[in-house]
Amino acid sequence: MGRVVRVNSWEEFKRLVKKYGAKEIAYRVEMGVPAKHLTGLRLILPTSDAQYVFVDTAAGDRLRKTGIRLRVDELGNMYISDEGVINFVRSELGDKEIKLYS
Repeated sequence: MGRVVRVNSWEEFKRLVKKYGAKEIAYRVEMGVPAKHLTGLRLILPTSDAQYVFVDTAAGDRLRKTGIRLRVDELGNMYISDEGVINFVRSELGDKEIKLYS
């Protein structure tokens, strides 16, 4: 599992998840500095031959590629909730059982 392969589209990432029959996906919400500026979301699909990585970045009040809506806390900081990421991925993949780990 030494290779890291960048996946440029959400559709391609979904195709890979289905191709490999993935039961688990890792994700990381990456914050910018200052905290008011969300940097993005990284989804990682580990397989026996590579790690496939999809990166989505903020544009306005949503992520560019997935369209996940950003939230704003009482201090004006933008964020994505863990529940939001999990619900989006499960809904898009049509798989309520897939596990997502942060």
